[in-house]
Amino acid sequence: MPKPDVPARLAALPGMPIGELKAEWRSLFGTEPPPYNRRFLESRLAYRIQELAYGGLKPETLARLEALGEQFDGRNITLRRIRHEQRPIAGTRLIREYQGVEHVVTVTRDGYECQGRPYQSLSAIARAITGTRWNGWVFFGLRKPGA
Repeated sequence: MPKPDVPARLAALPGMPIGELKAEWRSLFGTEPPPYNRRFLESRLAYRIQELAYGGLKPETLARLEALGEQFDGRNITLRRIRHEQRPIAGTRLIREYQGVEHVVTVTRDGYECQGRPYQSLSAIARAITGTRWNGWVFFGLRKPGA
């Protein structure tokens, strides 16, 4: 049986200004919101609202997801952390103007795509665009220089 306020809170998310979504994130997660797009924030907030109201995933489900993750990344915990903590979600579009030309990169499940070509890293794309070596995360504004 749905708790009375949960459906109303979920329905309100799409109409909230981005500032309110970020405030809601801080309230529900106790951290600063990630620099992802509005759609990501809405979906994670919707999940969190329901998780707090109805409970999270069952331990068996968490164990199964962990086992699947190990199959996917070969038990490489560093790779898993990079994918989980830093990499934008698949479908995210990164836009960067360089020397008057707008470059659009789409995050895919296996890497990135720019101008119809697949790439394994943002640094490779930045190098293709500029002709010089760049930290791809810095070039696309996902990380500040020196961070």
